[in-house]
Amino acid sequence: MAGLPAAKRFTLVLIKPSHYDDDGYVIQWVRSSIPSNTLAALYGLAADSAERNILGADTVIDIIPIDETNTRITPKKIAALIDAAGGQGMVGLVGVQSNQYPRALDIARQLRALGQQVVIGGFHVSGCLSMLPGVHASLQEALDMGCSLYAGEAEDRLDEVLLDASRRELRPVYNYMKELPGIESTPPPFLPKVRVNRVAGGYGSFDAGRGCPFQCSFCTIINVQGRKSRHRSPDDVERIIRDNIAQGVMRFYITDDNFARNKDWEPIFDRIIHLREVEKLKIKFVIQVDTMCHKLPNFIEKAGRAGVTRVFIGMENINPENLIAAKKRQNKITEYRTMLLAWKKARAITYVGYILGFPADTPESIVRDIKVVQRELPIDVLEFFCLTPLPGSEDHQKLSREGVAMDPDLNKYDLDHVVTGHAKMSQAEWEKTYELAWNTYYTPEHFETVMRRAAASRISIGNVLALMLWFYHCILYEGVHPLEGGFLRRKYRADRRPGLPREAALGFWARYTREMAVKHWGAAKMLWRYERVRRRIKNDPNRLTYMDTAMHPVEDNEDETLDLLTQTDAARAAVVHMRKVERLTAGARA
Repeated sequence: MAGLPAAKRFTLVLIKPSHYDDDGYVIQWVRSSIPSNTLAALYGLAADSAERNILGADTVIDIIPIDETNTRITPKKIAALIDAAGGQGMVGLVGVQSNQYPRALDIARQLRALGQQVVIGGFHVSGCLSMLPGVHASLQEALDMGCSLYAGEAEDRLDEVLLDASRRELRPVYNYMKELPGIESTPPPFLPKVRVNRVAGGYGSFDAGRGCPFQCSFCTIINVQGRKSRHRSPDDVERIIRDNIAQGVMRFYITDDNFARNKDWEPIFDRIIHLREVEKLKIKFVIQVDTMCHKLPNFIEKAGRAGVTRVFIGMENINPENLIAAKKRQNKITEYRTMLLAWKKARAITYVGYILGFPADTPESIVRDIKVVQRELPIDVLEFFCLTPLPGSEDHQKLSREGVAMDPDLNKYDLDHVVTGHAKMSQAEWEKTYELAWNTYYTPEHFETVMRRAAASRISIGNVLALMLWFYHCILYEGVHPLEGGFLRRKYRADRRPGLPREAALGFWARYTREMAVKHWGAAKMLWRYERVRRRIKNDPNRLTYMDTAMHPVEDNEDETLDLLTQTDAARAAVVHMRKVERLTAGARA
């Protein structure tokens, strides 16, 4: 209306940074593979703050979410955007993992030089402040350039940061690690569809709960999000789903580190089942669980009915000695086949995490174990990681206290680089074995085996093939872990890591063009080869009756016949322990 003063504006830019590849270029795609739930969570909280006019009725908060894995970051343009709106604003570098922290610092350094306020939060900041004495050197570097650090979660606390930023009075450190908030009935994660569409498959994301009760020594989750289950209500989850459906988003990652340990998993599944079976909403989900989820009555059956089509499982290893060393005692190799066959029955594709570099590992034992997995466990996608002492984990804390050498370059802490020593393998042997592990599992013969198992389970052969090709292609041709992969790699000559020379334009574009040609030719060859196999399996009249050792129903005498349970002393000891527990349990019931 005429005569009213123009509204003031505060620009909040939320950036989820990527990290650098081995050549120093930002890992970025036209379509990335995994959505950032931290970005969605902060956007949802900020939108609620804006709606409540926390900076005053005369101030509009503009929120700009950016995921660098699928969007180029130009600090000068961001600073100009904030300045053009009146100069009030801040940049939040959110969800920053240790491997992304160097990139986050490089972005922050440019923004600070342009006079912008910057807050850095995420697992690296939270993990260091919760597990290490004093201020880690990497955090001090951020403080020295005038950045603020945020440790912990932002529910019920984002208002405070925005108010401080509006007064240009940000504190150096916001540390809420000892005060983890409840998340029920809080503003839910959300991203506009224009951002969701930059993720392959158009997946949205939300966390139905946080925290994990287990004590895995390599894990940062338990020390950053805690071991106590905090969860959203079924009403919260329904609201998230309906808000996304309203903008055409029908697929979701539920990003709980272990959804099976969410205390409200069943009423949440029941609510989603109602949406699918009564309201006929065609929604689908990806979840993460532990290897004992099948012990929860109805869990896997209800997951299938709720539209869980893909499931990440932290199996980590098949050697009980390694599992004990990592304090992952909850994983029982005697239960692996039962659990995996249950997911096959639910027609869900399984992604299984497998860690290389445990104390008992050698190049020979790793290859031996992978071949056992191929023969005896009905896994679809097997993904390998190097055991990494991530800041925020017990492993990192212990090595730091003992003064054990760890690679100082945080950019390498991405789980596919070797960053510390091993008692039985040199760094070169470990790195070679990591590459060998992928090549051992993803053979032409095993591609066909996995597709035949999918056909027999009435799971889409094409979907299984696409995922296996995605994972193996990322390793062979992209040189990145598949979870950092995407469609159509982007590289910008000016975005190389500081300290590395900027390539001449002609040489850069010639190399980039050659790389793209090699990658796509390689992908085409792989697709042509395995598509013929897929068609042959699809047209096989006996495809539904396919059977092998891994697909065979579990039998009582497997502790005598399967290499999984007999090949090592530790495996045999695990069987003895299982039998003892069964006898004691039976006796107690009697």
